[in-house]
Amino acid sequence: MRFGRTSNWISHFNGLVMVVVVLLSSAMVANGQNTNTGTNTGTNTGTNTGTNTGTNNNNNNNSLFQPAGVEIDAQGVLRIRQNDPRVTIAQMRAARQTLPPKLSRPSKMRMVSLNRLEESLAKKLNDKKAAVDDEMLALAGLTRIEYVFYFPESRDIVIAGPAEGFARDSTGRTIGIDTGKPTLQLEDLAVALRAYPPMGDSTNTIGVSIDPTKEGLARMQRVLSAMGGQYNSPADIPGIVNGLRQSLGLHTVTIRGVAPTTHFAHVLTEADYRMKLIGIGLEPPTVPMLSYAARLTANQTSNNAMIRWYFVPDYQAIAESENGLAMHMVGQGVKLIGEDEMVATDGTRKSTGRATNPASRDFTTEFTKKFNQIAQTNPIYGQLRNLVDMAIVAAYIQDRHFYDQANWDLGVLGDESQFRTQRFAAPQQVETAVSAVTKGRRLITPIGGGVLIQARQALSSENMLTDEQNLANQQRSAIRVEHLAEGQWWWD
Repeated sequence: MRFGRTSNWISHFNGLVMVVVVLLSSAMVANGQNTNTGTNTGTNTGTNTGTNTGTNNNNNNNSLFQPAGVEIDAQGVLRIRQNDPRVTIAQMRAARQTLPPKLSRPSKMRMVSLNRLEESLAKKLNDKKAAVDDEMLALAGLTRIEYVFYFPESRDIVIAGPAEGFARDSTGRTIGIDTGKPTLQLEDLAVALRAYPPMGDSTNTIGVSIDPTKEGLARMQRVLSAMGGQYNSPADIPGIVNGLRQSLGLHTVTIRGVAPTTHFAHVLTEADYRMKLIGIGLEPPTVPMLSYAARLTANQTSNNAMIRWYFVPDYQAIAESENGLAMHMVGQGVKLIGEDEMVATDGTRKSTGRATNPASRDFTTEFTKKFNQIAQTNPIYGQLRNLVDMAIVAAYIQDRHFYDQANWDLGVLGDESQFRTQRFAAPQQVETAVSAVTKGRRLITPIGGGVLIQARQALSSENMLTDEQNLANQQRSAIRVEHLAEGQWWWD
């Protein structure tokens, strides 16, 4: 999985300071305002072929679940939705009063039978008068998947992990009322399961890429060359910034493996974008750390270099029991890495094969080291980790033939006409957000984009871990699925 790229452009100027001009390929800016006033003429390359109006007419339409953290208008332009802590606190308090006691109580280990959940969901959807409740949509408050179990006797496929009561924050993101961690969402799980279905091929890549066009990169190179080093004072910076932004133009958003109109795609896009804002210094991190821009020095740069940053899963994330009936998700799940590219005068990009510069390497290393802290204080990264986990879990269920053994075809969870997941506007094109910092004698212009998920890599023999202490199977042996009541699909 790859999440994001940031490119580092350098051009020499005859000034007394280094001007770090950050160009990030998105119309989302730090204050949440939209700077795109043009018409979007981009083509949606995702899997959704229908017209999406941003509303859901099915029973799973629920006010609790909105495109959290970002908005995308009818032209496909993205904006950040800023959280209002006062509204969030009020909604958390209200949830404590209204949620059923059993659901609101924190649990170290909550089990969800996917088969039984789907049966209950089907009954809700078939009853035109019944709405799908928040309990289902938030997967009973699960905040993380830690285990997957299969029970041959009852044919139950079970996921398990910590859970708590939940509500939505002011941006529409569902979070736990005790820890603030984001809860899993049923529609995201459905998207992951459909990517690794009972029948047919699995999805090789789930990806989001926000990229400048080749033509835009070429124009930007020509503008840099035409400037000819005419930087004399800070008063020149606005003109330089505007010239580079206009030459680069709109960027293209490409989404693969999932429909671009899903909440799943929105989360991937926001997580990638917000990471870059931190890296280039446009968004303060939620934990103490230096940005890439703050670390960069003149001797760490070279002409026409691009620095690519992307998240990858911790592919050594699965420990499986010897009997193959239990799996434990281990590790933090996500890390940030980087690599270098070069850009030719015609805008063509090519990998250099070199290690990234020390500033980039130190930034990605610290981000990875502090990822758990960051995820605890910024829920978008908790959501990102949950999506990675769900994709790996779905690939595992398919690879171990649990669908066949359970005689389960996903039912309504696999049917878009019955349970809609494609219900938001799709990101298509975005503008360039810009920040400038004076530092030395060079102009440096990082540019961003991209996400790739390849969940099946976690199932390769070199990545699979042995559950030497048999913890997963011990957890499974303690569960009594046969004691569940009629219609019960979750339990502690």
